[in-house]
Amino acid sequence: MSARIPSFFDKQGLQLLLFGGKGGVGKTTCATAAALRMSALAPSRSLLLVSTDPAHSVRDSLAGHVPPGNLQVLELDAQQYLTAFREQNGSMLRDIAAAGTFLDDEDINQFLSLSLPGLDELMAFFEISSWVEARRYDCIVVDTAPSGHTLRLLAMPELIGRWLGMLEALLAKRRYMRRVFSRDSSQDRLDLFVTKWKSLLQRMESLLRDPARSQFVPVTIAEPLGVHVTLALFKDLLGRKIPVSDLIVNRLHFESDCLACSAAASVEQFQIQQLLAGIDVPCSAWGIELFAEEVRGLELLSGFWEHARPISRTPVSSARLGLYYEPAVLHPAAPPSPEMRFVLFAGKGGVGKTTLSCVTAVRLARDFPEKRVLLFSTDPAHSLSACLQGEIGPRPTVLFHGLTAMEIDARAEFEKLKMRYAEDLESFLESISRGFDLTFDRVVLERMMDLAPPGLDEIMALTRIMEFLARDSYDLFVLDCAPTGHLIRLLELPELINEWLKAFFNLFLKYERILRLPGFAEELVGISRNLKKLRELLRNPVASVLYAVSIPTQMALEETKDLVAACDRMGMAVPLVYLNLMTPPGDCRLCSSLRRRELLVAESFRQMFPEKQQTLVYRQPEIAGLERLEKFGRCLYQPAIQEMVSRDAS
Repeated sequence: MSARIPSFFDKQGLQLLLFGGKGGVGKTTCATAAALRMSALAPSRSLLLVSTDPAHSVRDSLAGHVPPGNLQVLELDAQQYLTAFREQNGSMLRDIAAAGTFLDDEDINQFLSLSLPGLDELMAFFEISSWVEARRYDCIVVDTAPSGHTLRLLAMPELIGRWLGMLEALLAKRRYMRRVFSRDSSQDRLDLFVTKWKSLLQRMESLLRDPARSQFVPVTIAEPLGVHVTLALFKDLLGRKIPVSDLIVNRLHFESDCLACSAAASVEQFQIQQLLAGIDVPCSAWGIELFAEEVRGLELLSGFWEHARPISRTPVSSARLGLYYEPAVLHPAAPPSPEMRFVLFAGKGGVGKTTLSCVTAVRLARDFPEKRVLLFSTDPAHSLSACLQGEIGPRPTVLFHGLTAMEIDARAEFEKLKMRYAEDLESFLESISRGFDLTFDRVVLERMMDLAPPGLDEIMALTRIMEFLARDSYDLFVLDCAPTGHLIRLLELPELINEWLKAFFNLFLKYERILRLPGFAEELVGISRNLKKLRELLRNPVASVLYAVSIPTQMALEETKDLVAACDRMGMAVPLVYLNLMTPPGDCRLCSSLRRRELLVAESFRQMFPEKQQTLVYRQPEIAGLERLEKFGRCLYQPAIQEMVSRDAS
C-alpha cells in the first residue's frame, strides 16, 4: 500500500489528519475521500470527518449520501462552542475581572467578552483536541478553511496564550494579598481555571507537533498562485514544527492527443517542479488527475485515492504557455463606471478572484488614464505578487502611470496601534508613579491590547484605505478579497470592532482624571471615523460594487448563494457573477464531458440569480504579468465608452 498510496493511510496510531491549502484546490474532496477510504480499510475503527471552514461544504461533497456506520460527519458551528464557553465560564471570568485593579470588574469584563468572538474557531479546535485525548474516535479527519484562515487558526495558540496572560495578570494582585495576609500559596478555583486552560493549550500544541498522532496534508493545484500559497503554508507549518510527510497536487491533466490537455499538462509539470524545488524537507508528492465528473457522492469519492500517483522531482526546463482560447469570454460585462470608488471581487477560494481583480484594475487604469487606481489585497494569503509578476508589499507600488498595488500587512498595522498604546501608557504611568502604587495595575494595563478582538487587524487594514480616500490619494479602489467564509466574517466584524472602540471610549470618560492616553485615543477616534465611512461606502451602490466570482460546480454554486445572501443582509450591491474556469470547446472525451457538466451548472446559476449579469470565462493558460493581464482585460469587458465613441466616429 505504501508504494502507491500516501503514508497517512498506512500510519498506525494516527489520531488527527488535517487537510489544508489554498481555497478551491479540493481540500474538502481530499478530506472526505480520505475519511471514506479509512473507514473502508478498517471497518472496526470509529472515525469522524469534521469541517472547520466557516463556509462548510463537506455535506455538499457527499451529495446527500449517508456515510458508512463507522464514520460520523460534523460541520462544526464554531460560534456554538464559544457560546457554550461563555455560559459555562462567564461567572469565573467576572470573578477574575474583579480580582483587583483600579479598573472595576465591569470595565475588564467588557474587554474579556469582546475579545472572545474571534476565538470561536479555537474553542472548536480545543473541542477536537479533547476528543482526540479522550479517544472518542480512533481518528479525526479535518477539512480546514483556506490557507490564510488556516494560518490564523494555527497562530491562535499565541493569541490565547496572551489572553491567558491577561487573566494571570488580573489574578496577580489577589495572589499577592493572599500570600501576605493569609499566608496561603495554594491555588483556588480561579487559579485552577487559568491553569486548566494553559494545560489545554499546551496539550493542543503538543498534539499538532506529534508526528505519531497528527499529520497535516497540504493540498494544491499546479498553477502559479497555488504554488505560491503552498510554499508559504509549508514555511509556516515547518516554523511551528507541525509534521508534513505528504503533499497532494490535485486536478492534473495528462498528455493526450488533445492539444488543450497536452498544453495544460506541460504547464502543470513545470509548476510542480517549481513547487518541489521550494520544499527542502523530505516529503512525498502525489498527483491526482482531473476527473471528467465533479467528485461528489460516495461512488466517486470512494475511488478518488485510486487515482493517486507518486510525483518525482524531475527537472523541467520550460513549459509551453499553451493555447489561448478564442473566444476567451462569453457575455462580456460592462466595465465598472469611472464614478465608482470601490470594486470588490469575492468568492470561494481558488476561483480566480486575484486574477480577475488584477485584470480589472489594469483595464480601468488603461481605459481612464486620468484616474488613479489602487489595487489592494486583504487576503491573509496574499497572491498579487504572483499574478502581477512583481514584488508587491505593504507599501503602495506603482505598476505604471495610473495604477498602484499593495498587499496590506494587517498584522503590522495592528502592531503600530499597540506601539502607540504602549508609548502613551508608559508616559502616563511615569507621570503618576510618585502618587500611586500601580505595580499590578501596570501589568493589567499593559496587557489590555491583548484583549483586542481577533480580526481588528484586518479591519484596521481596510480602514487605512479610507485614509487614502480622505487624502484623495486615489480615485478608484479594486479589492482582492479573502475567500467567502473569511470575507463574510470580515464584513460582519465592524459591529464588533465598534463595540470594542466604545469600550475604550467609555473607559477614557470614566477615568478621565486618571487615565490619559491622548495619542492612542486620537488614533481610536480615527479608526472609528474611518470605520463608519467604510460601512456607508460599501452600502452605497453608486460608490461600491461587489462582483461574485465562482466556478461551474455545484459546491461553488452553494457557496455563491451564501455570499450573495450575506451581501444582501449587509446591503451591498452584487450585480454581476463571473463563472470562471469554464472548459473551452474540445473534441477529446475529457474536455467534452467537463463542458457538458459545466453548462448544466451554468444554467443552474442563471436560474438561481436571474437578475444578475452572468459572464462566462474560459479556462486559460497562466494569466500573469501586465501584458497578459491587459490582453485578457480587452476580452473580459465590453469596449470602453471612449473606444465605442472612437469606432462610431470612424
